Amino acid sequence: MIDLRLLRDDPDLFRASQRARGDAESSVDRLLSADEARRAAVGRFEALRAEQKTLGKQIPQAKGDERAALLERTKTLADEVKAAETAVTEAEAELHAAQLGLPNLIEEGAPAGGEDDYIVLREVGTKPELADPRDHLALGELLGAIDTERGAKVSGSRFYFLTGVGSMLELALLQLGFWQAVDAGFTPMTPPVLVKPESMEGTGFLGAHASEIYYLPADDLYLVGTSEVPLAAYHKDEILQLNGPKRYAGWSTCFRREAGSYGKDTRGIIRVHQFNKVEMFSYCAPEDAHDEHLRLLAWEEELLAKLELPYRVIDVAAGDLGSSAARKYDCEAWVPSQGRYREVTSSSNCTTFQGRRLNTRYRDADGKTQAVATLNGTLATTRMLVAILENHQQADGSVRVPKALQPYLGGRDLLTPIV
Repeated sequence: MIDLRLLRDDPDLFRASQRARGDAESSVDRLLSADEARRAAVGRFEALRAEQKTLGKQIPQAKGDERAALLERTKTLADEVKAAETAVTEAEAELHAAQLGLPNLIEEGAPAGGEDDYIVLREVGTKPELADPRDHLALGELLGAIDTERGAKVSGSRFYFLTGVGSMLELALLQLGFWQAVDAGFTPMTPPVLVKPESMEGTGFLGAHASEIYYLPADDLYLVGTSEVPLAAYHKDEILQLNGPKRYAGWSTCFRREAGSYGKDTRGIIRVHQFNKVEMFSYCAPEDAHDEHLRLLAWEEELLAKLELPYRVIDVAAGDLGSSAARKYDCEAWVPSQGRYREVTSSSNCTTFQGRRLNTRYRDADGKTQAVATLNGTLATTRMLVAILENHQQADGSVRVPKALQPYLGGRDLLTPIV
C-alpha cells in the first residue's frame, strides 16, 4: 500500500514506476480517482452530520413555523446522512481495492524491464573445474541423501525425502545460518506456518502470486511460502519503539504450489512444494531502509562465503520484483551440472508498503507515528544443498564438507557414497 499523499503530489513518479515494471499506468489513475471520490464522499457525510448537530441545538429553542420547518428538515436530513454514509462505505471499498491493485513504488536505480533484464553487480569465488560433473540428485542418491522417488510415491511430484546425511546436511546448513543471524543480533523466531487472510494480504502475496499459495478453505488459513509473512504480521496494528532496526530470524518450513512451473526443474530439489528456510526480517525507519537492505545482502554473502560457493549478485529488474518490493537483490550460486547460476537467496526492500497494509507504525524523533519500513532476506534454505553437493563433489562421488559446516556434522569433512 503506497503513500496517498505522495501519490497526490507526484502521480507521474508512480506512472514511471509502473512503466519500469511493465504494468499498466491505469492503476495509478484508478487509485487517484478512488482517493478523490472517497475524500468527496467523506466531506459530504461530515457536512451533513455537522448540519444534524446544528439542527439538534436549534430545535429546542425554535417555535411555531420555524420549529416545524426544522423538524421537517431533520427527517429528510436523516435519509441524506444514511445515504452519504453508504456512499462513504462504498468509496472506501473501492479505494481499498484500488490500493491493492497498485504495487510498491520502485526504488530509484532499480533496473527497468522483465525477468531477463537484471544487472549483474559482481561475481565472487572460483568455479570448480569438473570434467563431467554429476548433478545434485545423482550425488544425493549415491550418498543416500535424497529420495525423490519415494517422495513422489508418498506425496506426489515435487516432493522428496532427505535421508541420512542429506537430512543432517540440511540441518547443519540451517543451523549455520540461524546462529550467524543470532550472533548478528537477530531475535530467533519459530513462527506459525498457517496464517489468516489478512496476514497474507498485508504482505502482498494475494495479488499476482496468489496461485502459488496453498489455501485451507475449511479453516480460512493459508500455508506460508516464506516466514516473511508471519514475521511481517507479528507487529500488525502496533506502534514500535525503534532504536535502530528491529531484526528477527525466522526458521520455518515453507510451502509453494509452483503453479505455472509445469516441466521446469522437475529433476531433484531445485523447485519443490516444501522446503525449509531461515529468513531474516527487519523493521526500521524509512530513511534507514536502503542501508539496511545492503546489510541484509552482506549477511547473505557472508553465509555463501562460509559455504565456499561461487556466486553472483544481481540487481533484479522492476518487472520481476513482486508487488511488495521496491528493490531486490538475488544471490545466485553456480550449479556445475547446468553450467549456470541459480538463485539461492533473495533480499527485498519493501519500504513502507507492508507497514501501511498491516498498520505497523513507529514513533519518529518528534513523537509522531509513521509507517514503518520492512525488509526481508533469505539466509539459509534447502535449495543451497544443490550448490553445496555439486560444487564440492569429488570424482568418486564423495562430497567435501565446507569447514564452516563441519562442527554441525559431528566433525565430518567428507560425505562418502553408500552405493
